[in-house]
Amino acid sequence: MLPQVGDIYCVFSQKLQQYVACQVTHLKEGSSPKESPLAAILELDWTGDTLPDEDTLHTMKPLVCNFYFWSDRFDHNYVSANVPPEYSFVGNIPPLVDQEVTSYAGGWYIGNSIHNQRRWERIDVTKRNLFKSASPDIEVVVGGQTLPQNTTRINDMILQKIEDFSELDKLPCLISIETEQGTLELAHYINQNPLIHELQWKSSIVTELDLRHSHLNRLMLEPDHLITIYLNDDLIHFMLNSEPSPDLHIHSVSDGRFIDLQCWNHFFQFHGLDHLAGLSLVRIQEIDINTIVERFPYLTELRVSGKPGVVHHIQNLAKLPHLQILNTDDLFGFEADEFPSPEQLPKLSALWMSSIPANVAKSVKTKYKKAATLGLDLWITKPRKPEWLAENLLNPFRDWDGREHISAANAKKAAQSYKKMLTTTRMIDASIQADTVYSLLEKMVTEYTETFNKMDRRNHIIETIEREEIYAVLEELLTELQQQLGEQGKLLVDKDGLYELFDKLRDF
Repeated sequence: MLPQVGDIYCVFSQKLQQYVACQVTHLKEGSSPKESPLAAILELDWTGDTLPDEDTLHTMKPLVCNFYFWSDRFDHNYVSANVPPEYSFVGNIPPLVDQEVTSYAGGWYIGNSIHNQRRWERIDVTKRNLFKSASPDIEVVVGGQTLPQNTTRINDMILQKIEDFSELDKLPCLISIETEQGTLELAHYINQNPLIHELQWKSSIVTELDLRHSHLNRLMLEPDHLITIYLNDDLIHFMLNSEPSPDLHIHSVSDGRFIDLQCWNHFFQFHGLDHLAGLSLVRIQEIDINTIVERFPYLTELRVSGKPGVVHHIQNLAKLPHLQILNTDDLFGFEADEFPSPEQLPKLSALWMSSIPANVAKSVKTKYKKAATLGLDLWITKPRKPEWLAENLLNPFRDWDGREHISAANAKKAAQSYKKMLTTTRMIDASIQADTVYSLLEKMVTEYTETFNKMDRRNHIIETIEREEIYAVLEELLTELQQQLGEQGKLLVDKDGLYELFDKLRDF
């Protein structure tokens, strides 16, 4: 269903437990004939227990956002013009704003900004004013170090030099803390500071972490040593960066109804979050959908990214009756007739699948074509033929094949450089002399780095994402080699020295 300019749509916000609203202010064609048209949607400053009537429509105003670093601006973005099925048309009035729209969003996420604005307005006005007035030109001393007054993020370099955490009050813009040496005292400070909304936590001494009184929006956790965690009500993004103990109990007032959990593997063998709303599994090698369905039957959003990965029992996605968003990437091992039909996923509003078997891609496009005309956000890309699978299933640079600025030839060179490194590491065992091992690895890293130097000199294709991927591939390979060599691994594989060589040689 395509909207008209001036249309107002409402959707029920689970987080607010009220209806929220937006208006379509502009329409335009997609950037290519294959792309669907776009609609500019403006979030409105309205919530209600029921859908609005005609009189209410004429009292609506744009939401003016000034939370954190927003400065009295609208949440106004182009999105796919296909209206998601859960959105209700309530009327049409002249557009409330006439400004040019230059930003884009990944979907119709109405309600997020009004929720953030209300959270902001609950913070003491003095703290808000100090946040807004903090200057990069004013310096303060914290933990013996001089920092700009508007510093937003700190880590253990500062934290380990502080005796009284109230010293952090000198940083009125502090919103993010990263620690590998967390303490109960630090957790207490975080609970007392309503501006801190992001925490990356690891601790070898804390076994019970209570964050119920914090205002965290995002929590990234190394759950080592933790037996009990109490989460705050406002938490949305929760990441487990390592495998938790099966004895871990995670307590949430909502039991996970508003939380999106991200795991780097299927690290969800813990207690709690039984009503989890969103699950993102990253770098999966193998996953059984039955495991997900049995553990989290109330999911509304599921994202699974393979390494690439093999998925079993994909037909049982149909046992997730509340599923609204499904996103897969680099997943194989299933046939076209196993993927659920639109009738089996009646609440689905977005289906994004990238790098899947070619026959599955063709079948899903056909099956869901009608649903797309009714508002489903359908995006199927990178269909993979059997020949591609045979060559790329273990290739960490497989995603380069298909990127606009990277040619097929360069994607192939990247894959070949990885295979060459793999050949070298497989030659090495614990019986080889340390100097021989280092010589082999030094040559390997040099050739690997020079491959990408040449590539970038000719075509300038290596941007931030590619740079990080090149480093991550090297890091993972050296880590695997260390583990492969057992007790001799750290002795034979000088990772720090090889990383230093990589940084010294690279021109990108």
